[in-house]
Amino acid sequence: MNKFKILVGLLLLIYVLFAIFEFRGNDLIAFYLRSLIFPFFALMYFVTVRERSIFFNLFLIFYSISELLALISDKLSSDVDYFLGNSLYIFAYLMLLINICKSISLIHLLKNFKMHLVVLTALNVYIVYVLQHIIDPHVELNYEYFVEMFYNIIVLLLLSSSLLNYFYRDNKKSLYLFVGSLCIVFSEVISVAYLYVTKQNLLNFLAVSLSLLAFYFFYQQSKLKDEERINHMMIN
Repeated sequence: MNKFKILVGLLLLIYVLFAIFEFRGNDLIAFYLRSLIFPFFALMYFVTVRERSIFFNLFLIFYSISELLALISDKLSSDVDYFLGNSLYIFAYLMLLINICKSISLIHLLKNFKMHLVVLTALNVYIVYVLQHIIDPHVELNYEYFVEMFYNIIVLLLLSSSLLNYFYRDNKKSLYLFVGSLCIVFSEVISVAYLYVTKQNLLNFLAVSLSLLAFYFFYQQSKLKDEERINHMMIN
């Protein structure tokens, strides 16, 4: 417990320092501090959680490596930094997506949640369209455009799968996964606004804070057992 409290204290210290430097306009220092927050969170997870999922482990590892790239970004070309960093984020979210989907019965979903699937599909298509519309003026129709599109699709699939998993499992673990995924989506949308609309420090702070909140819920769910409670909807 003492080890846990020390790690949480250090994590909060890094986060507070990030916020201070972010709002004081010391963007470079805030950028470096931000790159330490999530790897430190991953370290806390590996130190304190004994029973771990391989896919959730890979999610944290890929995400942390992408964050740590910030420390050497000035030594990489902009193209390599962009492609490598975003690819690692995509792999991270893909691992989390697999972690959620691996225990869901597709047949059960198709049988009991047809309308949910239709609505979620339509909503995801619309959101991807809106995000790409925001990004379009700032990227050319090359690999960046398709990286951004695939990135957005993976993030929205993560949200949809976590919501369906909550409908399917209807327990605290699935609820935490859904809330965490929801925070991730809001964080990514705010990041798009920060990168492509207006470079306001508040937006960057909110994006990082929501991601940290998401990791908190992911951490909490990782300590829970996946109860065998399946939600069977009434079919008329």
